[in-house]
Order: sequence, then structure tokens, then C-alpha cells
Amino acid sequence: MTTNTPLNQAPKATDLLIRQRCEAMIEYGYVALRQFPAFERHVLAAEMRTSMWALLRLIVVCNKRFHKKTTLQDLDAELDLLRCQVRMAKALGYLDFKKYEHWSKLNDEIGRMLGGWIKAIGLAVGEAR
Repeated sequence: MTTNTPLNQAPKATDLLIRQRCEAMIEYGYVALRQFPAFERHVLAAEMRTSMWALLRLIVVCNKRFHKKTTLQDLDAELDLLRCQVRMAKALGYLDFKKYEHWSKLNDEIGRMLGGWIKAIGLAVGEAR
């Protein structure tokens, strides 16, 4: 008898689109990580979960900060780390090709959105000078 709302609730209009995509990627990531062998669930899978939550945390922090440049750079580095971890999981045979492909597409979409955000911040800084 909990009053919590389900995870797959409709997103709020005030949420950033990149935040919504990151939350969707985390949901998919948890599904994909369930198939990892038991001995890797507490090593590589745990690292991947940490990276996914760090991405979401950095998105929220960056949205709240006035000066976003360093936080966006940290976000870009964390996304690159997650991409490497997903590739490594595929190379080690822990992810099948379809799950790898779908997870990579989700990460690429977040990367494109992040690139646009970085570009927009860069243009805003360039115009102010």
C-alpha cells in the first residue's frame, strides 16, 4: 500500500528532454543488466549503474547551475565512460547484439542532445563577449 507513483508515469512538461531520455536509458539499462552473469553483477554492472546515475545527477545539477561549462564537460566525460562500458560488456559477451544496439542508440541520442546543449552554451558565451 504505497502512494508512490510508478516509474513509467507521464513526464512533466517542465522536465528537460535530455533528462527524460536519460531516465528512459536508465530503465532500459537495468533491464539489460539483469542478464549479466552473477560474478559480473557486482563489478561491471555495478559500475555501469553508477555511471548511469551519475549522468542523471549531472543533468539535474547542470540544469540548476548558472555557469554550466564545467558540469557539461563532466557530463560529456561520464557519457563517454558509459559508452565504453557498454562496448566492453558487448565485447565480453554479457550483452547480446540487439540490447547493445538499442542501448547504444539511447546513449547516442543523449550525446547528440548534450552536444547541442554544449554548442548552445558556447554560442551564448561567445555572444556575450
